[in-house]
Amino acid sequence: MSNSLKLEEVRKSYDFDAHKVEVLKGVTLDLTSGQSAAITGPSGCGKSTLLHIIGTLDTPSSGRLEIDGNDPVSLSEPELARFRNQMIGFVFQDHHLLPQYSVLENTLLPAMPFPSGDGDSENRAALLLEKVGLSHRIHHRPAELSGGERQRVAVARALINRPKILLCDEPTGNLDSNTAASVADLFFELHAQEQNILIVVTHSSDLAQRFETRFTLREGKCVAV
Repeated sequence: MSNSLKLEEVRKSYDFDAHKVEVLKGVTLDLTSGQSAAITGPSGCGKSTLLHIIGTLDTPSSGRLEIDGNDPVSLSEPELARFRNQMIGFVFQDHHLLPQYSVLENTLLPAMPFPSGDGDSENRAALLLEKVGLSHRIHHRPAELSGGERQRVAVARALINRPKILLCDEPTGNLDSNTAASVADLFFELHAQEQNILIVVTHSSDLAQRFETRFTLREGKCVAV
């Protein structure tokens, strides 16, 4: 069954000292399973705001967000937490691994709030860590890993619940060029296997050029490039 993500004229504004600042001014997107998109634009143009709205971490001021025919804005907080956990994976510029936990435990964290009951999570975590080349590091802690290895754990963690949408905010921003290229290769390899919807916000033109669909945020709107 094909999964879908739709944004229709999504706007987002904030009130600062009695002044309203409109960051997004009518963003429209339509993506389905297996598609990938890069979103670029200068700092402060609203890229992260858009990603947070898609990821249901923020709500639009107006317009509509639809994921697999569902309107996340209409869900209660407990329903939304479960929906987000099961539908969306996140990879950020900073890996956000918990230092006291092992690589395996960090990978399993998103599977803990709403366990499936099939006992498959640990097997999937081990499989994902093998795919990202870290099966030999499974019991190590983040402090014992390189920056690239920590980001690879973050990728495995984001995929543990088989999310329909994978959102990445500057995922290679803290990496050197060789490691960034290696992590990017990993994104595309796993994306092809998982057939999710992949959206990456990036300042890297090299990374953006690898995507089949590219947008830039210009004057609060997504413009195809």
